[in-house]
Amino acid sequence: MVVFMAAFLFVIGYLVGEVAAPGAGLGGLFVAFVVWLVLTLVAYFAGDQIFLAVSGARRIQHDDHPVLFDVVEEMKIAAALPKLPDIYIIDDDAPNAFATGRSPETASVAVTAGLLEILDRDELQGVIAHELSHIKNRDILYMTMVGVMMGTIVLLADVGLRVFFSGATRRTSSRSRGGGQAQLVILLVAIVLMILAPIIAQLIYLAVSRRREYLADACGALYTRYPEGLARALEKLARSTQPLRSATRATAPLYIVNPLAVTPRGLSDLTSTHPPISERIRILRSMAGGSGFRNYDEAFRKVTGRPVGVIPFSAINEAPEVAQQVPAKTDTRSQTERVRQTKDALWRLGNYIFLPCTCGATLKVPPAYAGKKIACPRCGTVHTVTAKGLPV
Repeated sequence: MVVFMAAFLFVIGYLVGEVAAPGAGLGGLFVAFVVWLVLTLVAYFAGDQIFLAVSGARRIQHDDHPVLFDVVEEMKIAAALPKLPDIYIIDDDAPNAFATGRSPETASVAVTAGLLEILDRDELQGVIAHELSHIKNRDILYMTMVGVMMGTIVLLADVGLRVFFSGATRRTSSRSRGGGQAQLVILLVAIVLMILAPIIAQLIYLAVSRRREYLADACGALYTRYPEGLARALEKLARSTQPLRSATRATAPLYIVNPLAVTPRGLSDLTSTHPPISERIRILRSMAGGSGFRNYDEAFRKVTGRPVGVIPFSAINEAPEVAQQVPAKTDTRSQTERVRQTKDALWRLGNYIFLPCTCGATLKVPPAYAGKKIACPRCGTVHTVTAKGLPV
C-alpha cells in the first residue's frame, strides 16, 4: 500500500506538470519530489516536537506522577526499549494517549489528565504498552512518512485543479485548434485522477493506520501478559463522547482511540482512523488463555472472519508462546485519589506552591501568592507563602 501511494504521488506530480504546460510532465514530477522531500525532512527532524506543541503536552518528572512513571518504566523494560521515553501530560478531560518520536532514542509518550483519572494501574499498563509498541515497531516514523505522502498528494492535486480551472478555456480551445487529441486525453485523465487523488490517498492512509493499531494491541497484550487490562481500558475509553480539544484530522491517527469522536466509539467505517473498539475488545478477550502473537492472530481471524491475520508470519514464528498472567492487586487508589494525584501533577506544572500545614492539610497556592500570608481553611493557622512551599 505504501509503495502504491509513493507511485501515485509521482504520477500526480507528472500529471500536474502536463496540466500546467503540455510536455512539462517531468518538471511536475521533479516538483513533486522536491515538495515531498522538504515535507519529509521537516516531519523527520521536527515532527514530534510540532505534534507535542500542537497537543498542548507538558513534560513531567517522576515526582509529578510516580505511578505513571513506574508504569512507563515497567513497559519500557518489557518492550526492550533502549531508553525511557520522555513523559508528557495533556490538561484535557478527554481520555486518550499517544506516542511520538522518529526512533526509540527520541521517543515520547503523552497521556491526558482524563485518562489518568479513570484508569486503574492494570488498565494504564495496557494503554502504555500499546503506545510503547508503536515506538518499538517504528510506527511513528512509518505513519509520519505515509502522512507526508498523503499530504503531498492532496497539495499537488489541489494545485493542479487550480491551475486547470484558472486557464481551462484557453487551453482547451488551443488543443482543439491544434488537434491534440492525445493531449486532451491526458488532460481528462489528469483531472479525474486529481479529483480522486485525495480520496484514494486518505483511504490508503487510514487502512495502514488501522492495521498498525491491531498490531499495537497485540504487542500490548504481549508486554503486559494481561490482555484484559487493555480490553478494560478500551471499554472505558469507548464510553467517552468528549472530543480532545487539541486534536485535528492530521494528528488523530496517532492516538489510541479516535480523539475526534463525539458519539460512542463502537462503530467504524472507511473514513475512520481506528478499527472499531468493540472489535478490538473482542479480539483481546478471545486470546484463549495466551498473550502471544499467535494467540492474537488466531483471535483476530476468529472475531473478524478474515482468512488472513494481521501479524506478520515471521513475528508469529519467532515469538514464543506466552501464557496470560493475572497481576497482583497492587493499585489500591480510589477514583478520588487518582483525580487528586492527576490534579496535583498539573498544579506542579503550573508552578503552584505546595504548603504543608501542621494539621495535615496541604495547601496548593498559585505562585502569585508568594510572600503573602494565607490561613489554612481547615485549622485557621496563618502561613507566609514562600517560593519553596515551606511554612515560615
